[in-house]
Amino acid sequence: MACSGDSMRTPIFQLDAFATRLFAGNPAAVMPMDRFFAENNLAETAYLVPDGRDYKLRWFTPTIEVPLCGHATLASAAVVMERLEPRRSEVVFHSASGPLTVRKAGQGYVMDFPARTSESVTAPPGMAEALGAVPIEVCASEFNYLVLIESAQALRSLSPDIAAIARLDRGGVIVTASGDGSYDFVSRYFAPAKGVPEDPVTGSAHCMLVPYWARKLGKTEFRAFQASRRGGEIVCRLVRDRIELEGRCVFYMEGEAEI
Repeated sequence: MACSGDSMRTPIFQLDAFATRLFAGNPAAVMPMDRFFAENNLAETAYLVPDGRDYKLRWFTPTIEVPLCGHATLASAAVVMERLEPRRSEVVFHSASGPLTVRKAGQGYVMDFPARTSESVTAPPGMAEALGAVPIEVCASEFNYLVLIESAQALRSLSPDIAAIARLDRGGVIVTASGDGSYDFVSRYFAPAKGVPEDPVTGSAHCMLVPYWARKLGKTEFRAFQASRRGGEIVCRLVRDRIELEGRCVFYMEGEAEI
């Protein structure tokens, strides 16, 4: 990080995470820094600060700091292992959700995240109207609602009332259905209360989706698709109380930010 007068210049990278081509997956900015200090108006920005051989990692939406972010962690791993330290094959990020290990796997990366369990609940008032679909089942964690609907086709055609979703008593709503084609399940994620009306591809949502579908399908490895406009594919595994999420990244932009 270079200083000039009262301003500082720091590298900034923008990547499409959970993608194999540009303008797919979920865009994230990654800013390696000497200390945490900045904001960036992107769906998610990751700030990296060296911590010995590891890194401290924090994530911000345009409005709040979040406790866990999958696609920005994936993007951070790509920045570390492809740009900052290209000889590395594994990195540990220390975060609000504990240590997160990411390792190279072929052309992509595998992230080791905590599982998020959920319990079946009664649908809160207004949920069906907000989604524009009748829930078959509703589960909740401290972070999100998870809503099962009838089909992948119904999920892809959802046009929810974003303002109504923002008034629900959770940070976001994960909508899911049995998969079509080669996918075990499909999903979409709406989090307007966090400043993200619909997130393109959400690693942290899969920390809740994987244990849910493991119970329903009686298996521990899944091929999942998040059916946003950009769309993204994730290979998911349940390993005891942890979730492995595998995906790739594409670099879009590299430069410097003055802050």
